[in-house]
Amino acid sequence: MIKIVELLSPARDFHALNAAISNGADSVYIGIEGCNMRANVKNFTIQDLKKAVEICHNADKKIYLCTNTIMKNRDISYLKENIPTIYSYGVDALIVSDLGALKIARENNIETHMSIQANISNFESLNLLEELGVKRVVLSRELSLEEIIEIKENTNLEIEAFIHGAMCVAVSGRCFLSSHLYSKSANCGECLQPCRKEWKLISEDDEEFKLLQNENESHILSPKDLCTIKHIPKLIEAGIDAFKIEGRARPADYVATVTKVYREAIDMYESGSLKFNVNWMNELKKAFNRGFDTGFYFKTPYKTSQYNESTHIKKDIGAVVNYYNNVSAAEIRLWDDLKVGDEIIIEGKTTGSLIQKVESMQIDGRDILEVQKGQHAGIKVNEKVRPNDLVYKRIKK
Repeated sequence: MIKIVELLSPARDFHALNAAISNGADSVYIGIEGCNMRANVKNFTIQDLKKAVEICHNADKKIYLCTNTIMKNRDISYLKENIPTIYSYGVDALIVSDLGALKIARENNIETHMSIQANISNFESLNLLEELGVKRVVLSRELSLEEIIEIKENTNLEIEAFIHGAMCVAVSGRCFLSSHLYSKSANCGECLQPCRKEWKLISEDDEEFKLLQNENESHILSPKDLCTIKHIPKLIEAGIDAFKIEGRARPADYVATVTKVYREAIDMYESGSLKFNVNWMNELKKAFNRGFDTGFYFKTPYKTSQYNESTHIKKDIGAVVNYYNNVSAAEIRLWDDLKVGDEIIIEGKTTGSLIQKVESMQIDGRDILEVQKGQHAGIKVNEKVRPNDLVYKRIKK
């Protein structure tokens, strides 16, 4: 079956990479140390890259490498030095925003995708990029759906657009606030997100800026997260080639939750159904979020965020001791209570992130409904897990 849209998920480490794959991503994008937009979080090393590519390709998934910071001479030299290794590992594409990085990728026969950092907002820009050898463009966040449709009708390039995740107060992420306050450049991947703080804007004559919809709102620089789950049919019909989930700083359970929900929505559309499943929004709310908005797709965003507005938190409660393949069960050492009906998350480097309800538990072959901390219990699991995988309980706030 030919896929009508590609679902692209983020990965900050192998846990998230495997979570994306096992929950239905068609492709994954990652960063390596030194030249991507998430310098302050864990990234893959050049040495990790070979294994990451092998995992994706063995699962028939594509993997894209972010090299999309503003690049100075030393950064270009670093990329140029490592590009032969990157090419040899078989990365499917580089995500770039710098013309020098584009030139290096072309010279080494690596497919290129133009990053959202380039703020591409019109079809003439796409047509020029086509002449330069670019295969795909991640369109500016500031475009409406009507503008995206017009671009798609006037270009041969693939277009990619964000469908879920954090939104930035700056145009396509080009912000200098972190640089001015902390000497940490957002455009070089070092953003410390000062925009997420509570701010007051006061003029010289002591007039204070207030948001009209809430006089007490103080997160004036922090937009709510993008969420388009209710509009997947419209986005598919607009001709967008790839749906991108934001979140390379997010843990594996976030990647698993969001990827699974959007996978189900896309598959339902492909099967001919336009029915919206209300449970999708409930699941998305369980993961970290600052509240939801639809970005610029249908209007100009006006809602600002609070801190994390997720409906659930995860609590570290145990670890996998063993997995028994013949009965699809895991022995788990618990340092907190657990009962049948609880929702758990099992995470590991190879496992990714398995999220399920506890349907049955046993101790010494006897069915039980509840386990006290300090005990070992056998739990039926839906997928294979591994010793030393961590176990969390998802708890409603």
